[in-house]
Amino acid sequence: MGDNNNFKYLSNIDSPKDLRKLKVEELPKVCDELRKDIIEELSVNPGHLASSLGVVELTVALHYVFDTPYDRIVWDVGHQAYGHKILTGRRDKFCTNRKLHGIKPFPHPYESEYDTFCCGHASNSISAALGMAVAAKLNNDSRQVVAVIGDGAMSGGLAFEGINNTASTPNDMLIVLNDNNMSIDNSVGGMRKYLLQLTTNSTYNDLRYKISRKLFDIGLLNEKRRKGLIRFNNSVKSVLSRQQNIFEGMDIRYFGPTDGNDVVELVRILNAIKDMKGPKILHIHTKKGKGYAPAEENATIWHAPGKFDYESGERIVSKDDKPKPPKFQDVFGLTLLELAQKNPKIVGVTPAMPTGCSMNIMMKALPERVFDVGIAEGHAVTFSGGMAKDGLMPFCNIYSSFMQRAYDNIIHDVATMNLDMVLCLDRAGIVGEDGPTHHGAFDLAFLRPIPNLTIASPYNEPELRNMMFTAQKQGKGPFVIRYPRGCGSVVDWRVDFEEIPVGKGRKLKDGKDVAVLSLGPIGIEAGKAIAIAELKALNKNAAEPLHIAHYDMRFLKPIDTELLHEVGRNFKKVVTIEDGVISGGLGSAVLEFFADNGYDIDVKRIGIPDAFVEHGTVAELRKICKMDAESIAEVLL
Repeated sequence: MGDNNNFKYLSNIDSPKDLRKLKVEELPKVCDELRKDIIEELSVNPGHLASSLGVVELTVALHYVFDTPYDRIVWDVGHQAYGHKILTGRRDKFCTNRKLHGIKPFPHPYESEYDTFCCGHASNSISAALGMAVAAKLNNDSRQVVAVIGDGAMSGGLAFEGINNTASTPNDMLIVLNDNNMSIDNSVGGMRKYLLQLTTNSTYNDLRYKISRKLFDIGLLNEKRRKGLIRFNNSVKSVLSRQQNIFEGMDIRYFGPTDGNDVVELVRILNAIKDMKGPKILHIHTKKGKGYAPAEENATIWHAPGKFDYESGERIVSKDDKPKPPKFQDVFGLTLLELAQKNPKIVGVTPAMPTGCSMNIMMKALPERVFDVGIAEGHAVTFSGGMAKDGLMPFCNIYSSFMQRAYDNIIHDVATMNLDMVLCLDRAGIVGEDGPTHHGAFDLAFLRPIPNLTIASPYNEPELRNMMFTAQKQGKGPFVIRYPRGCGSVVDWRVDFEEIPVGKGRKLKDGKDVAVLSLGPIGIEAGKAIAIAELKALNKNAAEPLHIAHYDMRFLKPIDTELLHEVGRNFKKVVTIEDGVISGGLGSAVLEFFADNGYDIDVKRIGIPDAFVEHGTVAELRKICKMDAESIAEVLL
């Protein structure tokens, strides 16, 4: 990171109050320094680059015009908010962003009074901000409330629900629509096309504002008459512009689109509209990756590029020549294409994550059979259900923590009809630096009670391949496959396809003293722990070696009852290990089985504790959760 003391402006800004002491003509220089600071820091401490670069001017303008933290700024898609963090007293700590015990990866009220709401996922800003705006009215507070939504988040259903309620609830909220035509990949759908085509006449808006202020001042316009006037003016505007936009059709004042990377103009507009009564939308166009040529040219790659050389823009890749296991997501993407080429019924569905889940591989080869539905997880599941109902075989890939947003859709639109389709949960378990909003901690627990689901987790890459092959066989019903972020353990993963018996686990290692039951790739860590424990026991007392059995359960549902009976008959000590919350997952299922079948067994459960796990590397967080090999070995001993 560069030396902040070299920054003429940033080194003197410890809070937005310092920013507001500057002249508006100085703000472009502040933006230049802020952008440079973000780029320099992220070159050595990786994070979300392109999104934050695109909203530098907006961030500066908002904190310059509004009296934060008294006035509320509610961010949507928190990876836009790095500049916000730097301007709000965290400049010196920004080097710890996403690191263990460092500042949080996304805004959170626990960290700063300037962070008004948690925003790790997308599309919640309008609803949250509306709640704050209503609270301000009821509490007789004069605070302003601003929702900043964008980076593809307008395609989320919650955003539309919020907009609909905003139109019918008395409030003075401002919604800033940051339209950069992207989420991570290029944003898609009718809303994206619509936003690109919206136009308004600036002369008309200026005249409208002056007339309405005059009418208010002389007492001819009150709140009741205001809505009638808005409808009349909107009708006139529709005639003049030969179109009506969706927001003004709902009696929400619309301004824009305007250049969101012009800080001086943004300040002028925000000052002009902030005191207007009633809900308002300011539509801005920004450039994702603005100010850094490599990020502007390829915003998808530079959304979160890892380490890179600041001067050349060259991404830094490990020089290790040893062959490495592939990422689970790449095994998914390549296997999906292979299966789709053999099975014409297979289609792919993803909510704005074709690159993140590697469905872009099939998208490139078979574009007519892959559907990116935008940030709309519930729709992705129900849309897949509709295709499954009429004979297709959807592979719907959604990150585990994002699948939480589609829970009712899984139950109502898939499970009740026992539809043949595959739900692939990428980023299951502890994911690392993105923290509690992104850990795939809960899927095992919240999916296990749902009838008709098959829930599986592969031990390694060949297992993922074979589970996908098994899942696409007709008559399997809704089939869930969960797998983690990052690389697995097998370099030569392209095995011949083999169907896996549904609901059947396997014994990986014999033993007589303790039985370890693991689910998914955390079994690799369990295997290391078993070796450590047996070696320590042998060194401690060679006369009594420890023999630990290891079972890979493969399926949480249906669980392998034959295997569990074998364990129940032969062991008095059992350890369950899962990369998910302890409450309700594998350990709970095993305890229920033993209790229901009269087995008196000492069971120790290892998994994510009943708490939100913060951010850090996967290794660091597993150690904290006592899910690393050394900690597991201590339990085994």
